[in-house]
Amino acid sequence: MKIAIGADHAGVRLKDELIGFIESLGHQVSDLGCNCTDSVDYPDYAIAVCDQVVAGSADKGILVCGTGIGMTIAANKVPGIRCALVHDLFSAKATREHNDTNVLAMGERVVGPGVAQEIVKIWLETEFSNGERHRNRIGKVQALEHKYAIHP
Repeated sequence: MKIAIGADHAGVRLKDELIGFIESLGHQVSDLGCNCTDSVDYPDYAIAVCDQVVAGSADKGILVCGTGIGMTIAANKVPGIRCALVHDLFSAKATREHNDTNVLAMGERVVGPGVAQEIVKIWLETEFSNGERHRNRIGKVQALEHKYAIHP
């Protein structure tokens, strides 16, 4: 699986630690930055990752900032992206099984590297349950995207 990963300055350390871990699981990683601790704008990195996921250049995306909140907000503005902010193992599994999320967000200031690795492992290995009720709910979310899309 190809994973696009991005972070702002507040998440760069955790992002860098996760890259090797994800590769050790047998996945290919596309590092979209940032690669510094100087202040940068998280939406730039969230959109870079989400663009790859929507285009099919990456199967899934992972975003890291200080709390994960900003990245999640920015990512969920992109039609076709279902990004979940996750800081625990149960949510990592549930968001894949029930919501078929394609982008994971975490906060470096909230979760340590060991827990972050477990979250990523569970999230990458968990399949969407594909049950009718879950498909119906995702369909409703997609309808909302269409209803509120800005058409030029």
